[in-house]
Amino acid sequence: TALAQRILQPNAAEESNGLEDARFTRFVDPDGVVEYRATYTAYDGHQIAPRLLISSDLREFNAYRLAGSAARNKGMALFPRLVGGRHLALCRTDGENISLAYSTDGFRWSEPTLLYGPSRAWEVVQVGNCGPPVETERGWLVLTHGVGAMRTYSLGALLLGLDDPRIVLAASDGPILTPDAAHRDGYVPNVVYTCGAVNVGDLLVMPYGVGDQSISVATM
Repeated sequence: TALAQRILQPNAAEESNGLEDARFTRFVDPDGVVEYRATYTAYDGHQIAPRLLISSDLREFNAYRLAGSAARNKGMALFPRLVGGRHLALCRTDGENISLAYSTDGFRWSEPTLLYGPSRAWEVVQVGNCGPPVETERGWLVLTHGVGAMRTYSLGALLLGLDDPRIVLAASDGPILTPDAAHRDGYVPNVVYTCGAVNVGDLLVMPYGVGDQSISVATM
């Protein structure tokens, strides 16, 4: 099958009601070996479980259950390489804030450290990551989502320290994308949402969902 035709369907018991929000990154290990990794949310109709996909070619995939105190709730996002000799991930274990978690093997995750919480009106209910960080010369660029009044989902951004991602260097004052008249309707109204972006030269290309109904692409 062509890549655009490839579909991952529920397989494990904890995925019996679906799998969603896969956050893919191209992971390069210290030896230069490249593989594609994604965290995703499994749902059995009662509980959610964070799981991990690993593939060397995007044709065959292995799935694993994640463990540890940081591997709960939705929205883990992996860094594309080791930082300080450890695997890093962004997470939202408390449902409201963005935290940073560590792992020695990529499967068992430590107690998370609070990184960034709601501080502006457009993110007053909760904030979370919108996919794996993008490495730039000035730091790790992290797309975020914020939930504001009327459960409106908007997108923002953070910049984290390159050598020490615990340091938040900058945060967008306002949203970089918010539901306008063309984005307000849908299965879940007033929502724009993404699970990742890719840098192509000086462009950041970001596919995003609109109201859980359609998909658009933004560049910046």
